[in-house]
Amino acid sequence: MPKKRSGGGLSTTQQAAKFLGVAALSGVVLAGIALPAAGALGLATKGTVEGFDEIPANLKTPPLSQRTTILDSKGGLIASVYSRDRTVVPLKNISPYMQKAIVAIEDARFYEHGAIDLKGILRALNRNVQTGGTTEGASTLTQQYVKNVFVEEAGDDPDKVAQATQQTMGRKVQELKYAIQVEEELGKKKILENYLNITFFGQQAYGIEAASQRYFSKSAKDLTLEESALLAGVVQSPSRYDPVNDTAEATKRRNMVLQRMADVGDISKAQAEKAKATPIKLKVKKPQNGCITAVSGAGFFCDYVRHVFLTDPVFGKTKEDRAKIWNRGGLTIRTTLDPQSQQSVQASIKSHVYKTDKVATAVTLVQPGTGKIMGMGQSKPYGFGTNETQYNYSVNKSMGGSNYGFPTGSTFKPFLAAAAIQGGKPATQVYPSPYEMDYPDTVRSCGKPWVNDGVPKYHLENESETEKGPYALREAMEKSVNTYFVQMLQDIGMCPVSQMTDKLGVVQGDGSKLPQNPSTLTLGSNGLSPLTMASAYAAFANRGTYCTPIAMQSVSTADGTSLPVPKTSCSQAMSPTTADTINTLLRGVVDSGTGQEAGLQNRDNAGKTGTTDARKNAWFVGYTPNMSGAVWVGSPSQSVEMERITIGGVYQDKVYGGQVPGPIWRDAMTGALNGVAAPPFNTVDIPDPPKHDERDRGRGRDRGDEGRPGAGGKKPGGKNPFPGITVPPNLIGGNTGGGNRGQTGGTQGP
Repeated sequence: MPKKRSGGGLSTTQQAAKFLGVAALSGVVLAGIALPAAGALGLATKGTVEGFDEIPANLKTPPLSQRTTILDSKGGLIASVYSRDRTVVPLKNISPYMQKAIVAIEDARFYEHGAIDLKGILRALNRNVQTGGTTEGASTLTQQYVKNVFVEEAGDDPDKVAQATQQTMGRKVQELKYAIQVEEELGKKKILENYLNITFFGQQAYGIEAASQRYFSKSAKDLTLEESALLAGVVQSPSRYDPVNDTAEATKRRNMVLQRMADVGDISKAQAEKAKATPIKLKVKKPQNGCITAVSGAGFFCDYVRHVFLTDPVFGKTKEDRAKIWNRGGLTIRTTLDPQSQQSVQASIKSHVYKTDKVATAVTLVQPGTGKIMGMGQSKPYGFGTNETQYNYSVNKSMGGSNYGFPTGSTFKPFLAAAAIQGGKPATQVYPSPYEMDYPDTVRSCGKPWVNDGVPKYHLENESETEKGPYALREAMEKSVNTYFVQMLQDIGMCPVSQMTDKLGVVQGDGSKLPQNPSTLTLGSNGLSPLTMASAYAAFANRGTYCTPIAMQSVSTADGTSLPVPKTSCSQAMSPTTADTINTLLRGVVDSGTGQEAGLQNRDNAGKTGTTDARKNAWFVGYTPNMSGAVWVGSPSQSVEMERITIGGVYQDKVYGGQVPGPIWRDAMTGALNGVAAPPFNTVDIPDPPKHDERDRGRGRDRGDEGRPGAGGKKPGGKNPFPGITVPPNLIGGNTGGGNRGQTGGTQGP
């Protein structure tokens, strides 16, 4: 038996047959849009009611694309992002004036007819015949809703949009069948609600709530009669009746809607005349879309969140699945970003590095033990203009960062020290540490040994000629003595260092594993990101436990459904004793070593400086027991040597990690930790070695990072040149002079 439309009336089959008969006889398309008679005949040949019934009646209404809201850890707004600016609201939250206005102008008989308004079709036909054109259509509001659904499903794909809007007989028949189904299943009020939420109102606003906010900066439930009539009029042609760009046309159209409302009895004639006499009063709110609108310089963190969503399988098996969810929007993402930390990061950056400087800085703060990213910013703002960029210097390439990261210089040395201590070397370990030396002839690796086959042999030296050993580990770390750490690497081999950095999540900026060569695994010659460095150092603060960085705490959909989010993964990278030893060593760097200018007041803190070859990069990476942070300063293109340069309005003869990145770190951490508990480190006792000559006890610099051309020297022979000091046998002897440009934390040499 034919299925009846809810509320009585003709059945689906009866409506279809009657409509098709009218359409075929009149030569008009189903929705009342005139087409050549051949088109109508084409429909007639399709033909029968049975053929019409074979069209699938399973309209899949897609969840409407809406804006996604990205929040900080306290619930404050970071940014809103969307492919279509829309906020879905129930009918009860839409002004009654708006409901009446849209029905009056678009489909005055909406509550009287079914999916098809036959009287409207005949009226439109008569008018079109009289005018000789297509001056009037007869699509019901339900049919318009169905068409909008097809457009919504098409998204931003131009081919799919073209298919959804094509004026073909097949498409119109399909729309008609779906309209009948929608009438049966949803009812009038739900159709009206859906229509008002899906319709485009111009000015990038989809749905009545977004439109009300865009034009009047108020909620849809508060729209007045005049405002409702204006928005109802816009729907027919959002560009032509745009009140922002053409007030006169918009006013004419609004008044037409008001007159129509009076004609159908929704308002009195007096109300209509009064409203017509009221000038349009807009309170336009500019579109706020995308990470470029993020507060407190958090645009790059916002973009990082987007990259995580689009790449992490927790949000969908394929990139297409994840992109579909992201573009649909309507998400509320509570992130890990701490507003206090972010504001402090941004304030420190602005006070130390200008966006117009030749170099840039990037700062990232993470929380030890949780992996939470607490702050992320850089001196070149997020954007498309001069001195702006969309590259996030704090993260790896896959997350929107630079291609390779940035060489880290001596900030890499604590990883080597941790590997040595974990392997049994004492914290009092002493090496000869001459001022300059060739790299070892061979160094053990996880596979084939590395061989110093340079011609001449690869060579390195310390920052100052006064820096010559023997040195114990504590002093070598404080002064950042290059030759000490190369000799340590020769002693333990490269495999333990590679294994340690693997456990600490240390990969190159392009995501690849660090190569095994002495320059990389001692002097930080390969590019890493600030997020990688801050997260790795956080393991020292966390007594040896490394936690992968995370950016999200929760994600919920428009209907309140919670989605799973990426969780941090924590693992023991080293023993607590090893971490405590590194903490003790790195406290010395900020207390009396190269990082004195970075030291924090009234709380335990530790860190390491780094400056690479030709001073193209300068770093400070440091931490307290409850916060870890990395600061990089340099040229993103690696084209600027930071000598005789002005940064942040301050002239620098030579840039060191302790004197430019160090104060940035200090100020960012001070503000981030203001009012936060100041727990102490677990430290170990490291006995002082026998004293040797007092050398260079002035202000410390990260002098272990910048090599000089070899000045020649003598071979000391094969015996221990340092009586009274225990030296590993394999480090006695060797060439300590002559050679090529010092291989340091840059790109030269091995």
